[in-house]
Amino acid sequence: MTDQEPGAAAGGASEPTASAQPEGADQGGAGQKDAMADIRLLVHRHYIKDLSVENPNAPEIFTKREQPQVKVQLDVNASRLQERIFEVVLACKVDATVEDKAAFIVELDFAALIKVGDKVADSEMESILAVEVPQLLFPFARNIIADVTRDGGYPPLLVNPVDFASLRRQKVAAAQAAQQEQAAAAEAE
Repeated sequence: MTDQEPGAAAGGASEPTASAQPEGADQGGAGQKDAMADIRLLVHRHYIKDLSVENPNAPEIFTKREQPQVKVQLDVNASRLQERIFEVVLACKVDATVEDKAAFIVELDFAALIKVGDKVADSEMESILAVEVPQLLFPFARNIIADVTRDGGYPPLLVNPVDFASLRRQKVAAAQAAQQEQAAAAEAE
């Protein structure tokens, strides 16, 4: 479903957005303002923030028969721009090697400008920013990576689906472990 926040698009151009607005919600006048209050998440736009593609050993690498060994790293970062408006960045890094030589390197920061609804509790905010928004961004990032690897002379790389809830738990556990190490080091001094 698409929706548009009042005043979000200039010149009457419509901007597609994802929202959690119920079907059949009133779309006009004061009813529209009430419907906006019920939205959980509104994606104003998504975009490539940064993209780098390297093919450092072409054309020699294409003479190798071995399949590239691929390593994919993902990270999610969110920054508050205004009250309840955030930029969420899905950072993707793909390193592929053949016989210990770099085949290709793709670095993509794919971002979204989002608004979290007024009725969303602060306790839910991190889950939305670290799990829900990246789940929305991932198919677009995956497609970009497939296109640039294909355009680089390789078969399209289709990154496997990601469990962003698990990724978030790992990140939280790593941060807690780092805090515990710092506390232990401070006590030892």
